[in-house]
Amino acid sequence: MKTLSALSGLLAFEIYFLDNMSYLTYLYAMIIQDKPLIWLHGEIKTPPFSYAARIEAGFLFRLLQMGEKLKMPHSRPIPSIGSNCHELRINNERTIWRIIYRVDVDAIIILEVFKKKTQQTPKNIIDICKKRIKEYDNE
Repeated sequence: MKTLSALSGLLAFEIYFLDNMSYLTYLYAMIIQDKPLIWLHGEIKTPPFSYAARIEAGFLFRLLQMGEKLKMPHSRPIPSIGSNCHELRINNERTIWRIIYRVDVDAIIILEVFKKKTQQTPKNIIDICKKRIKEYDNE
């Protein structure tokens, strides 16, 4: 894949072309002040995520990066993990996924990605996320 990048004022543009193709396939503009995603654990890839689930998760994370506050049915707060922690809800063909994240002033912190199997968030997931937050905050 070939990439062209340009910086203009407050916008950074990246234009992607498919190899051996002569037409523009994707235009992506990101405001430099947008929050980066910081992955402490987990991935959103195919498999196990379907293409549609990856697109949905990417779209919702892009909204978060631009400062949007997501609400149900896409996201719900999880104060038992910590302040500003939320659960992104992704329904995939036959699997329900949850992505635990925290919204900081300067970034979106991804804490965990897991398959939803029970009504409540499992205690071990909550404990793992609390541990990762503590380690991240102490760096």
